[in-house]
Amino acid sequence: MDTMTKEKEPTVVNGINVDDLKALVASIEADPAKAMTHWRVETTWKGQTRSRAEVQGFGFGGEQVARQFCIDVDEPMELGGSNRFANPQEYLIAALNACMTVGYVAQCAVRGITPEHLAIETEGDIDLRGFLGLNAEVAPGYEALRYTVRIRGDGTRQQFEEIHAAVMATSPNFYNLARPVALQPTSSSTDITPLPGGSREHGIRSRCR
Repeated sequence: MDTMTKEKEPTVVNGINVDDLKALVASIEADPAKAMTHWRVETTWKGQTRSRAEVQGFGFGGEQVARQFCIDVDEPMELGGSNRFANPQEYLIAALNACMTVGYVAQCAVRGITPEHLAIETEGDIDLRGFLGLNAEVAPGYEALRYTVRIRGDGTRQQFEEIHAAVMATSPNFYNLARPVALQPTSSSTDITPLPGGSREHGIRSRCR
């Protein structure tokens, strides 16, 4: 007789391990300190309107998790850039869309719903007179963002309406953009490290290629 115990297969919906997700929720409910996360990005100028944002890791439940990514940013030629990469406004909107996408997929997963199609389109208008300092009465950024969510799958209309409400209530970036977030400058550092040949740089050196 086979005495080997067959391991239970994890419940995976939409590529998300629902068992792990539920275990995370239970862990945080038992110890709220595990809920705290810390995010940090360092951006350096790379010439003209180009910059590079670097991620070295993030804080999760009091632990530091190493992870490394680089995000290159530019501006269109019409705005003085070289058009090599998307610009800050496009990354801002992309971050909102991506955050909401995670929410929709996760909310579907815990309900056992598989989306066949999910797309989020967001757009907004910026009057450059504000950015250029031509008119103090003109806002330098968005006054509003308009978004459309298109989702189709094996859930009912009522289920998708519940999912939409849950995403709007819990998405971090929806929250971040839907209300004022305090910006708190901590320093105006002049910590400059001399480099060979007389050049200088601030802070840590890039590990990105």
